[in-house]
Amino acid sequence: MFSSDQLNDIRTAHEHGVRPEGTPVAKGKQMQLTVVGSGDAFGSGGRSNTCFKLDSDGHTLVVDFGASALVGWNRLGLATADIDAVAVSHLHGDHFGGLPFLLLECQFVSARTKPLTIVGPKGLRARLEMASEALFPGMWANRWSYPLNIVEMGPGEMRETPGFQVSALEVKHPSGAIATALRVGNGTKVFAYSGDTAWVENLVRISDHADLFVVECYSGDKPIPNHIDWPTLKANLPKLNARRIMVTHMGVTALARRDEMAAAGLQIAEDGNILRV
Repeated sequence: MFSSDQLNDIRTAHEHGVRPEGTPVAKGKQMQLTVVGSGDAFGSGGRSNTCFKLDSDGHTLVVDFGASALVGWNRLGLATADIDAVAVSHLHGDHFGGLPFLLLECQFVSARTKPLTIVGPKGLRARLEMASEALFPGMWANRWSYPLNIVEMGPGEMRETPGFQVSALEVKHPSGAIATALRVGNGTKVFAYSGDTAWVENLVRISDHADLFVVECYSGDKPIPNHIDWPTLKANLPKLNARRIMVTHMGVTALARRDEMAAAGLQIAEDGNILRV
């Protein structure tokens, strides 16, 4: 959990254009979101695994890159060469399982040379290596054509990627490592994301005065362990002060409640959506 001082420092960095070191960031930048994948682990509704593309001032940060994300990426005609960094919320396959494929695509298809940074929870490097070796034995010994930087980040910490500041708070979702909600700023706009989690009060903190809060809602009715259901999210909406709230990671029963969610003022994530944050 953030202390009040940590939370204030992060708000300052994200909303008032100050980097962690105290260096001013240019004012007035815009941020654009492309929903590459908004699905659950099972592809309910034909949706791709989680993947959100954020663009600001010529830089691209991708939030989560699930197992089917590269398929969704190519379906939308996007270029992996545009990616500067990937921020991972937690270490489940539908949120980071596409990374081995991305790394290989950058090497053998896109012929990437510019650096790629992957930011995620403690244990990211070991789990990514394990996943890569399970899928493509010998892959991790590859001599990459581009600098690959893997940066681990604990709850309450912030990391910078080109054009963005990324911070994390712990949430409740067992995944073999700490699961986190993420807050991304560019000095003007703030994008917040719940990751996968049961309802926890850190969601109120991570989304505080965000321009857009993307929140999971896996179940439309009954509680599911370590996920949010619609009755719980609906009951907690008065606690949230984000300017806009978008629902993602919906299972079959949640998809059946889309009209009810929209009537409550929420946006519904759809693969291919493009919007200003």
